[in-house]
Amino acid sequence: MAGAGTESATTVSPSGSTGNGTKAVRASDVAYQRLRDLIVGLELAPGVLVDEQTLAARVCLGRTPVHEALARLAGDQLVVVLPRRGLMIAPIGLDRVREIFEAREAIECGNAYFAARHATQADLAELRRLIEEAEAAREDADVYRFLDDDQLIHRFLAHTVHNTFLQDAADRILLHNLRFWRYYFATRAAQPGMLISHRPLLAALERRDAEGALRAMRDHILASRALLHALF
Repeated sequence: MAGAGTESATTVSPSGSTGNGTKAVRASDVAYQRLRDLIVGLELAPGVLVDEQTLAARVCLGRTPVHEALARLAGDQLVVVLPRRGLMIAPIGLDRVREIFEAREAIECGNAYFAARHATQADLAELRRLIEEAEAAREDADVYRFLDDDQLIHRFLAHTVHNTFLQDAADRILLHNLRFWRYYFATRAAQPGMLISHRPLLAALERRDAEGALRAMRDHILASRALLHALF
């Protein structure tokens, strides 16, 4: 591992490639992905104080790319900058969870509406495949497999809208959503009805029923939000 602070912020050559025809990956992008995975996966726990040097050692990268990655994570609201105190992994509290669900309702209901209009037949076929995989995990009560499958469904749905603004907004909020549900299920076993089916949404999308897809997504989100009473 390079010494802290000595690694370049980027591994890209002046030509933008590695010299063997493949595009190099920026070290700050690697740091961002690794730190984001640690945060969303709760290996860096909500509310814990962190520092750049320790995180650089954790992800086996230098201070400069880690500093750049943390700036991006702060923009994603996964890291909080505390004046004169350092950095904190964003806590998970009632206000933040309320904001997540409000943002999901605003963004994802719109995504469902426009997906019914713009998704291609190939998009819908792939969405059906993803939903069947999630249904298998749901029937097995395999919580973490279901959460990963659910994330893929919602992210892919945003892709089918073919609107980069909506896709970017959905990608960001879905990271927070995944982190929250991993936090939620870390202390409780899944009970019947807690893992919510995506089949009504799929049915509306396949009918090209934009209003029905919007309602199905809203029902899905509201059913998920109803589980919060056990935590807060």
